[in-house]
Amino acid sequence: MDETTQTPQEIASDKGGAKMAQIIYFLYLATLVIQIAHFVGAVMAYLNKDENSPWIETHFQYQIRTFWMYTLYLIIAAVTAFFGVGVFVFLCAAVWLVIRCATGMKYLYREQAVPNPTTWLW
Repeated sequence: MDETTQTPQEIASDKGGAKMAQIIYFLYLATLVIQIAHFVGAVMAYLNKDENSPWIETHFQYQIRTFWMYTLYLIIAAVTAFFGVGVFVFLCAAVWLVIRCATGMKYLYREQAVPNPTTWLW
């Protein structure tokens, strides 16, 4: 973002919002070890989604979408576990989550909006 056209309050808000988005991405990655981190990250994303610049809001929208899709994939993995493919579905979901978080962090570090925050891919 162009800091010359922003007020000091907007710059501070952007830095705080970007830091919160970064924390949520790391929480989502931590969910591969501690499942509750996924839910904590989603709550934080919902609480912060409307308080920032539009480019940061796209990250929170992307994170909320990531939460719901990953939850859906976990449910599918649990249901398909009875057919012997649940572990494979879970591993695919875990790889998807890592790629999605890495993509989001790439845009965050570049201070760019997520191009399509409602995509099912990355």
